[in-house]
Amino acid sequence: MKSFKIITLCTLYFILCLINVFAQKPASIQEKSVLLTNATIHVGNGKVLSNAYVGFKNGVITSVGEGSAPAGFDEVINLEGKHIYPGFIAPNTTLGLREIDAVRATLDYAEVGNYNPNVRTQIAYNTDSKISPTLRFNGVLLAQITPRGGVISGTSSVMELEGWNWEDATLKADDGIHMNWPRMYRNTGWWAEPGHSEKNNEQEKAVQEIKSFFKEAKAYSELKTVKEKNLKFDAMKGLFDGTKQLYVSANTAKEILEVIHFKKEFDIAHVVIVGGTDAWLVTDALKENKIAVILNRVHSLPERTDDPIDLPFQLPYLLQKAGVLFCLNHDGDMEVMGTRNLPFNAGTAVTYGLSKEEALASITLNAAKILGIDTMVGSIEVGKHATLFVSTGDALDMKSNNLEYAFIRGKKLDLDNHQKQLYEKYKEKYGIK
Repeated sequence: MKSFKIITLCTLYFILCLINVFAQKPASIQEKSVLLTNATIHVGNGKVLSNAYVGFKNGVITSVGEGSAPAGFDEVINLEGKHIYPGFIAPNTTLGLREIDAVRATLDYAEVGNYNPNVRTQIAYNTDSKISPTLRFNGVLLAQITPRGGVISGTSSVMELEGWNWEDATLKADDGIHMNWPRMYRNTGWWAEPGHSEKNNEQEKAVQEIKSFFKEAKAYSELKTVKEKNLKFDAMKGLFDGTKQLYVSANTAKEILEVIHFKKEFDIAHVVIVGGTDAWLVTDALKENKIAVILNRVHSLPERTDDPIDLPFQLPYLLQKAGVLFCLNHDGDMEVMGTRNLPFNAGTAVTYGLSKEEALASITLNAAKILGIDTMVGSIEVGKHATLFVSTGDALDMKSNNLEYAFIRGKKLDLDNHQKQLYEKYKEKYGIK
């Protein structure tokens, strides 16, 4: 047993050393003012500016417009023929909490037990992850770091994908609590050999347990003084005073309607549906109760065998058409490394009904509104953070997406990563120009 512990510790130390060796040095704070000129600016709110400029000082956008650019900037970069986008936002991801799925020591996204609202992803977030630079290279500059597992998984925080440590990277701490609504049906089999669906006979009992927990938490929140602090109930206070959001994972129409009734019963101000496979069937109820949706990844198969094969591709358009606020995420198998494909999920939604600017909003301003950070990021507007990037082509198109510059709060990022290094290595080996 002693030898096993020594080997385990040595293995963990070796992995951490590798992560630190390949970790990139964080960018320096912006000291010189920067002006990007002669570009096409995709604002993020549906507007497109031609022959436009954006200037920023001390990490904040100070000027945006078309035509002649203002003077007085320390550095001017001519971007003729290129495109400027707001940084993409990845909601509901375990980025920075998991590194190598096959190595348990690098996984820190779930806690034991079913009710853990006091578990905070912010302090577990790893800024030295080798995966983060691969996301930045495709324009994903912000992420909502989210726990998994149990009934109440914990509390998420919105992080910038740059910084020396979690304090530096934090954009919004403890933005909301994540809960998994009990499923009404269970799927049998596995992805390669799916079986039939069967009713979950424990669902009603599980819902009652949730309600019992919330009743106690709400009663605790109304106490003026407490003799002994309850960490779990203390973390829940924000749900009842409106300072935190409740993110509920639910997919079927009946589950979503149950969540809506639950919201009313406990008078929870801010509820967001995560997943929302059937959200297009209950759009009126979602709008009436002002509930947004963090939609399942577009590149998925339909839930039911009799659904159209391209239904997941159509969902963004169906919600947009119905007037439901939504954004896209990449939750699921291989989600962390796959989140670099978030912009291409939005690109697929363009093929199935969304305009390019609507699809862009689904991973920028819409996401910022849902996460409560739209006063800081999500669009290229005066007064917001200079969190943006420059691409030589369409950033939602896998073929033409090619970042030349990226900035987080005005800090110029190093866009190198281990995947790019391997690409260059083998391109040279085989003489590809």
